[in-house]
Amino acid sequence: MTAPIPRPADFRAGGPPPWADLDEGRRVVDLDRARARLTGRTGKPAEVEHPDDRVSAVLVPLFEEEGELRIVLTLRNANLRSHAGQVSFPGGRLDPGEDVIAAALREAREETALDPDGVDIIGELDHLRTVVSNSFIVPVVGVLPGRPELTPNPAEVDRIFDVSTAELLADGVYREERWGVASVDRTVCFFEVEGETVWGATGTMLKNLLMLSLGIM
Repeated sequence: MTAPIPRPADFRAGGPPPWADLDEGRRVVDLDRARARLTGRTGKPAEVEHPDDRVSAVLVPLFEEEGELRIVLTLRNANLRSHAGQVSFPGGRLDPGEDVIAAALREAREETALDPDGVDIIGELDHLRTVVSNSFIVPVVGVLPGRPELTPNPAEVDRIFDVSTAELLADGVYREERWGVASVDRTVCFFEVEGETVWGATGTMLKNLLMLSLGIM
């Protein structure tokens, strides 16, 4: 299970899902649609950047199974120093001389044993910055040839699982909250899937992936 969520005492309910007004026929994301929207895309820069931000990259692994587009996620080890017990994409800080693609693929291999040779990098989601850890994150989207055979690195990952875009877009799965963080009122995104609560930066990236693929941003 995911770790407790450190909500501020004054948090408030946020708005409805961005796709709430789409009828069922338009609330569909398959691999062809995701490729069409994301191939060659460079993510929009984060709203706030600082020179001392620690640059990180994550891999957003997609694959199609029985006509459904699925997304691979990990549950971080509860003993890690940062973001312990949270759902995330595989990733981490860039090593000296690395670009974001190399770092995302390296981290995915270290955390999940994903073979980088089988990943087709198609583009980026929007960049984002985490307030607490001062991390500047570049999400790199990669398409896998099918369901991958993955093994969690027990030092970093407790569980690997995947969810379909249909599950993420279903009624009652997504919600938003408004938090006052570092004197700024921010939208925090939540998905309830596979017995886990996906929130924070990962929730924001999932929302971005869905909105881009649906063509509503």
